[in-house]
Amino acid sequence: MLLKIPEYLFWMFFWNTFTDAAKYPVVLWHGMGDTCCFPFSVGSITNLLKTKLNNTYVKSLEIGGNIVTDYESGFFIHPNKQVEYVCQELAKDKKLTGGYNAIGFSQGGQFLRAVAQRCPKPAMKVLISLGGQHQGVFGLPKCPSLKLHTCEYIRRLLNYAAYEEWTQQFSVQATYWHDPFQEDKYEAHSTFLADINNEVFSNGLYADNLKKLDKFVMVKFLNDTIVQPLESQWFQFYKANQDREILPLESSKVYTTLGLVGMEKQNKLVFIETEGDHLQFRKEWFLKHIIPFLSEEAD
Repeated sequence: MLLKIPEYLFWMFFWNTFTDAAKYPVVLWHGMGDTCCFPFSVGSITNLLKTKLNNTYVKSLEIGGNIVTDYESGFFIHPNKQVEYVCQELAKDKKLTGGYNAIGFSQGGQFLRAVAQRCPKPAMKVLISLGGQHQGVFGLPKCPSLKLHTCEYIRRLLNYAAYEEWTQQFSVQATYWHDPFQEDKYEAHSTFLADINNEVFSNGLYADNLKKLDKFVMVKFLNDTIVQPLESQWFQFYKANQDREILPLESSKVYTTLGLVGMEKQNKLVFIETEGDHLQFRKEWFLKHIIPFLSEEAD
């Protein structure tokens, strides 16, 4: 996802003037149509974090070890393979042995949640999901791609064949496509999202590991034209057999099966909303609402 962040010179002065100490290193996972290190998107966030958090260690995940594979991973490498790769990369990084905080952009949000649930070592302390689709999507109104015909192809494919085995294996977006008119098919054939949401069967370790987080922060973009429904960013989704009415989180299965009810009682769930389209935010908003979760002063 491409981030349009203006006022570069002013904010460089601002960051250098006011800095905080980081509580832990920070791991970033980009979204679809982006890479780890584009200077105009996640790369700029890396620089912001290093400057604002007193040159803290920031690891921006590059899937496959090169920029081409990293970009393609957002569309074509199954999330299970990506999560396994990331778990290995984090485990061998000695700078993360004491724990780390994590920020996921768009689909990177649910991918990092899978890391927290499947790979508790090293320990993820705070998970910040910016526009993540934790209950999946049912539609890609304006999918972000450098080629518009790619988006159109993906949309048509998911509408008609999301739960076919070959689609699940070769389309990342199919693995979190959630059709409210075909809940049984979704639960039976989703090879990623239904699993990490404990909808296939209840994996107690997933819930136990998620509850180890100090905070799980979910940011919803109120004018989002990419995520449908936008409430998925707050772990909500449509009621079954229709695509208009949203089921409250407290009424959904995942609230119990993933232990979210207990996390909410412990004030570990944080819900933030902001104006703007998908991943469109200003640096002052990021500094005010996100940086505090990463600093030494964080609870």
